[in-house]
Parts: sequence; C-alpha cells; structure tokens
Amino acid sequence: MTFDQRKKEHETRFALDEKLRFKAEARRNKLLGLWAAELLGKTGDDADEYAREVIRADMEEAGDEDVFRKLRGDFDAANVDKSDHQIRRTMDEKLTEAIEQIEAEAQAEAGG
Repeated sequence: MTFDQRKKEHETRFALDEKLRFKAEARRNKLLGLWAAELLGKTGDDADEYAREVIRADMEEAGDEDVFRKLRGDFDAANVDKSDHQIRRTMDEKLTEAIEQIEAEAQAEAGG
C-alpha cells in the first residue's frame, strides 16, 4: 500500500468523526510545529511554545492554508530553505503520523 493510499484510507475513516479529525489535526499541528521549531533553531520550552503557535494558527480559518502561511512566513523570515512542496508534503506526513498515534493509543486503551 502506498503512502497516498494509506493517507486516503485514514482520512476516509476520520472524515466520519469530526471530533477525532479535530484531535488528529491538532496533533498534526503539534508535530509540525516541533519539526519547524527544530529547523528554526528552537529547543526546549521555545520549541514547545512554537508548536502551540502553530496549533493556534490553525484556528484562523477552515483548512490548512493558515498553518501553511505561518510556516512559510516563519521559514522565509529565518531563511530556512524549504519549498512550498516540502512544507505541504510534511503537513501530509505529520497528519498520517498523528492519525497512527491516535489509533495506537485507542487500541492500547481498548486493551488490544
């Protein structure tokens, strides 16, 4: 199964449950924020605070463009060399990672 197929499968399952979707997107944004913080040279509490900024940025409008704009702007300001494609690909990868983490936690809680 390819990455895109796995991603679509996960997205389809989560589309039915908005609460889980919100949780997955918030987790994705935290993971994305920590990834970006590392590229921006932030560590420890500064990295955690930056991840929270990314989560808050997602509240500006529906969809992912608000998060993308935050990362693009911060990377540009700090001269971090990441293309739009690289940022968007990482956003997709971090969503898949977040969904997998949430699913693993749910299975662990269910005892299986």
